[in-house]
Amino acid sequence: MATTAEPAATSSAGELFQGDRGDSRLYRDPALFAEEMDRIFKKTWVWVAHASELAGPNTFKTTQIGAQPVLVTRDKTGKVNVLLNRCRHRAATVCEKKRGRQSVFVCPYHGWSYDPDGTLRKVPHSWGYEEGFDPAQFPLQSLRVDEYNGMIFATFNPDAPDLAEHLGAARKWIDLFMKQGAGFGVKVLGEHSFRFPGNWKIQLENTTDAYHFPIVHKTFLDSLDEETENVFDVLGQGGWVEDLGNGHSVMVMIPALVDLEHDLDAPIPERFAELAQALRDEGHDEATVRKVVRAVGGTGFNLNMFPNIACSMAFFRELRPISVSETEVHHIAIGLDGGPELANRMRLRLHEHFQGPLGFGTPDDAEGWERVQRGVQAGDDMPIMVNRGVAAPQGTAEPGHDAGDVSSETGMRAAYRMWKRMMQA
Repeated sequence: MATTAEPAATSSAGELFQGDRGDSRLYRDPALFAEEMDRIFKKTWVWVAHASELAGPNTFKTTQIGAQPVLVTRDKTGKVNVLLNRCRHRAATVCEKKRGRQSVFVCPYHGWSYDPDGTLRKVPHSWGYEEGFDPAQFPLQSLRVDEYNGMIFATFNPDAPDLAEHLGAARKWIDLFMKQGAGFGVKVLGEHSFRFPGNWKIQLENTTDAYHFPIVHKTFLDSLDEETENVFDVLGQGGWVEDLGNGHSVMVMIPALVDLEHDLDAPIPERFAELAQALRDEGHDEATVRKVVRAVGGTGFNLNMFPNIACSMAFFRELRPISVSETEVHHIAIGLDGGPELANRMRLRLHEHFQGPLGFGTPDDAEGWERVQRGVQAGDDMPIMVNRGVAAPQGTAEPGHDAGDVSSETGMRAAYRMWKRMMQA
């Protein structure tokens, strides 16, 4: 999509967001986009993988941090590495596969080969280099890496705060989200990706936007039975949106499903009755059946972690900025690691129903995002408004946290406050 020419971004870019209003250049300025890649994606912790995607020695996946391609590996010692996917010789990527297992990465251009920890293993015809040429001085560039409850993050910034400090109050919600393992642990079951012609921040905003749900996703709601449709009445369940600090936020849509281990004696929903009986028939005790059935339906909240990852009810949603007007989204299905296959199959079917490429949710979301990018080309003087919000229900959010009712745009303001802080740093 063609974009309107804009003046070059400067360190005053943070002025493009003021309180609860954003300038249209937030979505359409190529110079601003380039500055974001440097000031945000190279300076903070960015999610790159779930631990289950690196299930053993010499496993890997490829992804990107901002616009930079990286290789995430688990080497033969079990250590996780995040490496720039760029040969030290002439800059070709050393791997183009999405994921797999291999003990060496060979650059296809001139054959320089690297171990999964980034060590340069071999240089073909090394006699052509000057005396004293030392391959040990040319490993793949490695990034700082850390992990919290299976979520692996990396950063270019040696001075970034520790990951635990960066996540802050979001850690509580990660722990609650991972209860979907039902005692078996969580693993990635698969993923699909797509691109839409719009800025990455449009998608960032969506994860804690309940206001759009009954409008954009009416066809999804119409596809549900009456009991399930009542569960997804997200504006009528007493939910809230909470600023967790550092750009992170949580949107609680179904408060009864925040903690999946709470109230396990409650009646099993009709849509899961057949699964519950099948699990009993397989020999699982009633306590396990109830934990598994509760886990299959997912949590009652979306956790948005700035700048690129969401734990969204029952899946991971990763955004990858491609250009000022193009974003790639990965919807990553998760299930029970070692749990009943019946449960994982049902989780996949539920995932396909909403998030899948032929599901009821994703195509409608993507059209909305595309329309925002088209619409923002008009009306230079009109702000992007994220001012919606009334008080959160009593006794919900943590004391001292900014919060609003579930339809509030609190999460968007939280993300833009962090965006502004980093763009002005």
